[in-house]
Amino acid sequence: MSNPFEYAPAPESRAIVDIKPSYGLFIDGEFVDGTGTAFKTVNPATEEVLAEVAEASDADVDAAVKAARRAHTRVWSRMSGAERAKYLYRIARIIQERGRELAVLESIDNGKPIKESRDVDVPIVAAHFFYYAGWADKLQYSGFGTTPLGVAGQVIPWNFPLLMLAWKIAPALACGNTVVLKPAETTPLTALLFAEICQQADLPPGVVNIVTGAGDTGRAIVSHPDVDKVAFTGSTEVGKAIARAVAGSDKKVTLELGGKAANIVFDDAPLDQAVEGIVNGIFFNQGHVCCAGSRLLVQESVADEVMDRLKRRMATLRVGDPLDKNTDVGAINSAEQLAKIRELSAIGEAEGAERWSAPCDLPANGYWFAPTVFTGVSQAHRIAREEIFGPVLSVLTFRTPSEAVEKANNTPFGLSAGVWTDKGSLILSMANRLRAGVVWANTFNKFDPTSPFGGYKESGYGREGGRHGLEDYLKGTSVKGADS
Repeated sequence: MSNPFEYAPAPESRAIVDIKPSYGLFIDGEFVDGTGTAFKTVNPATEEVLAEVAEASDADVDAAVKAARRAHTRVWSRMSGAERAKYLYRIARIIQERGRELAVLESIDNGKPIKESRDVDVPIVAAHFFYYAGWADKLQYSGFGTTPLGVAGQVIPWNFPLLMLAWKIAPALACGNTVVLKPAETTPLTALLFAEICQQADLPPGVVNIVTGAGDTGRAIVSHPDVDKVAFTGSTEVGKAIARAVAGSDKKVTLELGGKAANIVFDDAPLDQAVEGIVNGIFFNQGHVCCAGSRLLVQESVADEVMDRLKRRMATLRVGDPLDKNTDVGAINSAEQLAKIRELSAIGEAEGAERWSAPCDLPANGYWFAPTVFTGVSQAHRIAREEIFGPVLSVLTFRTPSEAVEKANNTPFGLSAGVWTDKGSLILSMANRLRAGVVWANTFNKFDPTSPFGGYKESGYGREGGRHGLEDYLKGTSVKGADS
């Protein structure tokens, strides 16, 4: 007889997730064995192998594209927007119903704290499907036409595996396109669980296809002649390679690439609130955020006070088990990413910046890096110019708004920025002069499906989210360059 007082699994218990020993590819509504090799996905907090995952070959990608084309031609593009909306709405409801399972699996496979995957990622994922379900029968009011492109090839990164999937798939489906999506090789598990959700929602076979693999699989998708639209989120280096690969073709392309955002704090800002925004801006998701506020620009007159408050706040951050709901900073996603963070941090010290790390005990196993801040940074330092993609903050100072703008814009990137001040007029003036796709005012890292997101310059082009997110999944418009 079972104990009547036995507790059910906590929301962050692994017991809620059934991780299979191996996974195939999701093509034409079914899980199938790949014709290529396999790779392992690892829990970054423990280095435990979670599962073996099929690596899609060129032949597998071709099969997925053909399935997507059949589904588009025969079913999905012929369906009314109202009917497509029902499927999107059903997917959104299932995501909510299976939210605990998705959040735990995301934290296990990615390393991010459960309170982030549970309270941020999964709710916004569901919200994207709800939002674009609302657009599916209203495309005639979007201003971008009503005709879908066809087959969308989508490649997403490892920092927000499920959220990036939603950003890509929801608008594509709402517009009547079908999808072949490749998740990152280090974080494929929530995408494969999403494939199960598509089955649960009775989505017509071939509308969504999930093919796992690394760079070669992504290249096969991008270069496939029957893919009409390429959507990529990831590094600027890979984005440039994709742009070269599709040059001269008639494929539509959206690229959401790297960033080196400036988080600008003026002397009249509410400093405690600003410190919370600084911490959220760079230590949220271990700094694995393309729009992270990795450069802090603080007005000289309050720089010492801001740094004192920031260090006190950083000392309270809890680093450790991602499944512990008290954890603030989880594990670095991979050994390769940890090596890059360590290398650039060492370069920062070698170039003369002063390094301070929050006092914390790091677990013996897994990939960990203590929250770190560099002061005495100049614009010439590599840590002020290159995307570290980790919990590392570079601090610079300024005296006037014009100097702040000049320093903030002194970067090849242009994805995001933050402005902290009590003056509304200064916020509007700064937002108008900053070359960034998103400018947050007295907050940071706030996302909403109704609001467009995207960059300038080497941070890419095209927009995701909002009405603007429909544009590049419909015929009749062309992708405009970053500065057009």
